[in-house]
Amino acid sequence: MKVESELAQFVCTLRASDVPPQAQRVLRQMLLAVAGSALAGAGEDGIGALRELLRERGGAPQATALVFGERLPAAAAARFNGTLCRALDYCDAMAPGVHIGSSLLPAALAAAELAGGCSGEEFVAALAAGAELAARLNLSESQYDGFDPTGVVTVFAAAAAAARVLRLTPQQTLHALALAFNRCGGSFQSNVDGSLAVRMVQGWVAETGVDCAQLAQRGVTGPPNFIGGHYGYAHLYGRDRFDADAALRDLGRQWQLQRVVFKKYPSCGLTQGMTELALALVRDEGLRAGQVAAAQVRLPPYAHKLVGHAFRIGSNPRVDAQFSAAYCVASAIERGASRLAHFAPAQVADPQLHALIARIAVVADAALDARGHTAVDLQVRTGDGRTLQRALDIAPGFPGAELDDAQHRARFDDCVAYAPHALPGAQLDRLLAAIADPAALADARVLASLLVAQQAA
Repeated sequence: MKVESELAQFVCTLRASDVPPQAQRVLRQMLLAVAGSALAGAGEDGIGALRELLRERGGAPQATALVFGERLPAAAAARFNGTLCRALDYCDAMAPGVHIGSSLLPAALAAAELAGGCSGEEFVAALAAGAELAARLNLSESQYDGFDPTGVVTVFAAAAAAARVLRLTPQQTLHALALAFNRCGGSFQSNVDGSLAVRMVQGWVAETGVDCAQLAQRGVTGPPNFIGGHYGYAHLYGRDRFDADAALRDLGRQWQLQRVVFKKYPSCGLTQGMTELALALVRDEGLRAGQVAAAQVRLPPYAHKLVGHAFRIGSNPRVDAQFSAAYCVASAIERGASRLAHFAPAQVADPQLHALIARIAVVADAALDARGHTAVDLQVRTGDGRTLQRALDIAPGFPGAELDDAQHRARFDDCVAYAPHALPGAQLDRLLAAIADPAALADARVLASLLVAQQAA
C-alpha cells in the first residue's frame, strides 16, 4: 500500500479507543489551549474586519462563529474560527513553528455542524488522526526554509479531521488530502514583519480543510501521489530529504502528536526560553530593570531570523512584541511576569520599557544549534559591575520540559481574564467539563455552543 493510501486508511479507521491515554491527554490540553485562545482573541486586530467581511458575503447558515454566534457557511466559519484561535498566538504549537489545534478544532467543529452532529468518540478520533498526520508530515527548519510550517503541513490535519467527521470513504479522504496539498503555503516573512497575515494563514488552513473535504465528497479529485510523486510533498517541501516510509513507521502505534508544545508565555515559541531565564533572574537575583546596564541574548540562527531583529512598532504592536526577543526579555524583567495583557498595544508602547530594550543585544550563534531548537543563553551586566548568566536548552512547554496541569490551567485562566466577552460561570464550568472528557460527549457540536458568549452575540 502506498503512503498516501495508508494515510487515508488511517484517518478513516482510527477509533478513539486506539488512541493511548497520553496522546488523549495531549488532545485535551490542545482543546483547552485553543478554547482559551478563542475567548481571549475576540477583540484583537483583524478579527472584526474578517467577521464583517464574512457576514457581508453571507451564504448558507451551516456552522457557528465562535464567541459571536453568527451562522456562516461551514468553510467560512472554519476560517473565522481558525483566525480567532490564533489571534493571540497562545495556542498549541510544534517545533519548528507548526500550529495545529487552531485549524484542527475549527475544521472539525464546522464539519460536525455541517454533518448534523458527531459523537464525542468520532470527534476525538478525527482530532487524533488530523494531529497525528500533521506531526508525521512535519518538516525540519532547513526543509521549510522560510515557509510557514502551519501553512504547509496543518492543511493535512484540517482536511483529515473534516473528512473523518463528514464520513468520507478512504478514497474520498485520499483526494481531500491531495486537494489540500495544492493549498500548502505561507511565509514566515509574515511573522518577521509583524503582520496580521500570521493569524490569517491559520484561518485559511482551517477553511481549506473543510473546503477540500466537501469537494472530495462530491467527487473532485486531487493528485493521488501527492506525497511521493515527482512533484509531490516530499520533493517540493521536503526538498528530496523527506523519508515518507520513516514518517509512517509505526503509524497508530507510536504517537508523534505527543511532541506538541504548549507555550508557558503568550509569545512566539522561540521566546519561551529567554523569558523563562529573565524571570529566573528577577526571582533568584532580585534583578530590576533599572539595574540592567546591558544584556545579551544568544540564539541559534534559525531562531534569530524570526525573533532577533531590532524591535520596532509597526501597524500591529502585539505581533511585533510577540516576535521580538528583546521585547520579551525586557518585558519580563520590567514586569516580573509574562501575561497576555503585557502584549497589548498600550503596554508595548511603554517608553520606559523601550529604554531597557535599547540595552539588549540579540546575537545569532551557530554553536547553539547543537544544543537544540530552543537553546538560549542570557547574560546581564548590572550597573554595579555584576555579570548574571543563565542558559537553557529546552524551553518550558516543549518535549522534555512539559507543563503540568496547574500550568495548563494558569494559561487558560489568563485567557479568560483577558477575554473581552466573559462567559457566565456555569457555562465556563460546562465547557471545562466537556474538554475534560470529549469522548463522552453525546454530540461534539456542544463545544461550539459553549464557546459562544451571549453578550457578544
